[in-house]
Amino acid sequence: MLNHWMSTIRVAFAALKTNRVRSALTMLGIVIGVAAVIATVAVGTGASQRVQAQIASIGSNMIILIPGSLTSSGMQLGTGTVTTLTRSDARELSEQCADIKDAAPAVRGAASVIYEGNNWGTTILGTTPAYLRIRDIAIAQGEALSEQDVEKASKVALLGSTVVEKLYGGADPIGTIVRIKQVPFIVQGVLASKGQSAGGQDQDDIVLLPITSAKQKVLGFKSANADAVDAILIQARSGDQLDAAQEEARALLRQRHHLLPDEEDDFSMRNLEEILKAQVTSSRIMSLMLAAVASVSLLVGGIGIMNIMLVSVRERTREIGLRQAVGAKTRDILLQFLVEATTLSIFGGIVGIMTGIATSVIISHFAGWQTVISPAAVLLAVVFSALVGIGFGFYPARKAAYLDPIEALRFE
Repeated sequence: MLNHWMSTIRVAFAALKTNRVRSALTMLGIVIGVAAVIATVAVGTGASQRVQAQIASIGSNMIILIPGSLTSSGMQLGTGTVTTLTRSDARELSEQCADIKDAAPAVRGAASVIYEGNNWGTTILGTTPAYLRIRDIAIAQGEALSEQDVEKASKVALLGSTVVEKLYGGADPIGTIVRIKQVPFIVQGVLASKGQSAGGQDQDDIVLLPITSAKQKVLGFKSANADAVDAILIQARSGDQLDAAQEEARALLRQRHHLLPDEEDDFSMRNLEEILKAQVTSSRIMSLMLAAVASVSLLVGGIGIMNIMLVSVRERTREIGLRQAVGAKTRDILLQFLVEATTLSIFGGIVGIMTGIATSVIISHFAGWQTVISPAAVLLAVVFSALVGIGFGFYPARKAAYLDPIEALRFE
C-alpha cells in the first residue's frame, strides 16, 4: 500500500518537473499571497506592541485631573482657564480615597536651561516624588526628588535624557549647576529614558523640579491662590479599581469645592489608558484588515492553480486514458492531481514565508517601522496555502479521475 502511494507521488512530482517554468509561475500567486500576509501581520503586530509600550511609558492605572473652564459672556473658554485644583486636593485624594494609591500635583511651563556655554529650551515641570511613582519613571543617575526637597523648596533638578544630551554631550551632569531663568539649580539626578509619547512628543525633553521651587523661583504664581496647580495625576491601586478611583475622586473634589448637586464639575478627568487601549484596538483591527486584503492574493493564487491544473488535465487526457487502460483506479488519478496541486501550494507557501520574513526585515530597516514576525501567522499561512492547493486542485483532479477511458484515448 505504501509503495503504491509513493509511486503515485513520484508520478506527480515527475509531471511537475516536466513543466518547471509553468509550475514556478503557478506558485507565484501563492508566494505573493503568503508573503503579503506575513509582512502585513508583522507590521500590524509591531504597531500594536509599540502602542502598548507607549501605554506602559505613560504610567499604569493613571487618571489626569485638569482644572475646569471659565465661562465669559455665555462662552466656555476651555479647560484649565480657571484654577480650581490645589496641592491640598492632591493630598486629600491620596489620604481619603481607598481606591487611590498616589496623587501628584503638577505645574508646568517652558524655559531655557543654561549650562556653561550651552542652552536648551525645554519643559519645566514642578511636582512631588509621587509623580515619579505614578509615571513609572526610574532614575538613571543620581537621586530622585524627596519630600524634604519639596518642603524646603530646594534648588535641585532632575534632567531628562534629551536635555542632558543637548547640554552636556557625553559629560556627567550630576552635581553640576544649571541656570533656569537665572536661578541656579544643582543637578541631582537624570531620568531614565521614556521615549516618545502616543502623541509623538519627546518625554525625555523635560526638567523636573520640586513643585515649591518651580512655583516660587521659576514659574511664579499663576493666580491669587498660591496653592493652585495645573493638574493632578492620580493612580488607582489596580486596573480593576480605575473606575472606582475616578468616582471617589469626583465625589471628594465636588465635596471640597462645595458644588451643588445640579452644578457641573469644575474640573475634568482624563483616563489616558482608555484612549491608548482604543489605539491598540484600532491598530489590531487595521492589521486584520490588511491581512484580509493580503489573503485575497492567496485566493487569486488558488484560482491560478486551478486554471493551470485544468489546462494540465486537458493536455494529459490521452496519458490519463492510457493509465486507466493499464489498471489505474479513479482514486489513483485523483490522488496524483491532488498531490500536484498541494505540492505547488506548499512549496509556494515555503517560498512565501521566506519572502515575507525578508520583506518584514527590509521594511523594519529602511522604513524604521517596528515589525514582529508572528509564528501563528506563519503557521496559518502554511496551513492556508495547503488548503488552497487541496481546495482549488480538487475540481481538476476529480475531472481527470472521472474521464471516460475510451474517450480519453481518442482525444486529439
